[in-house]
Amino acid sequence: MKRLVLSIALVCSTAFAAQPSDTSINELLALAEAPKMIDAMMGQVDGMIQQGINQSAQGQQITPAQQVAIDKYKAKAVAIMREELAWTKMQPLYTRIYRESLTQEEVDGIIAFYKTPAGQAMVKKLPTLMQKVMAELPAMMSPMMQKIQAAAQEFGAEMQAAAPSAPAK
Repeated sequence: MKRLVLSIALVCSTAFAAQPSDTSINELLALAEAPKMIDAMMGQVDGMIQQGINQSAQGQQITPAQQVAIDKYKAKAVAIMREELAWTKMQPLYTRIYRESLTQEEVDGIIAFYKTPAGQAMVKKLPTLMQKVMAELPAMMSPMMQKIQAAAQEFGAEMQAAAPSAPAK
């Protein structure tokens, strides 16, 4: 009986763990240099857009007029993304998600970690780590997309074979 009461008490205390305060979340985001991470991500957007354009052009000869249109589109797309993903718009989202996902105790622990030399090393090196991961993704995506396309073709053939036959006229 004591174990049951203790288990219920533990579950209840976990379920009602204190939500982190906005002040502590803001401190965590500042220590994690979240605004800089958003800016770093935006620096990669131009390259991602260019890669998409290159893939869609796939060997086609681009005329000077088309290049002007491409450059105009790229500039507009980057400007839109910078505006829509600006830290002033992203901070409320981060705050809400952190508040929903973490307890005050967890936020306090993460803050304590970020204040250590190892935590600061992580903050400083994370953008480089993410850049390296992003640089590796295209090489992984191409074979994956080929496999997905093959699976889609197989699926289409199976669906066609499994379809009811058209009535004879």
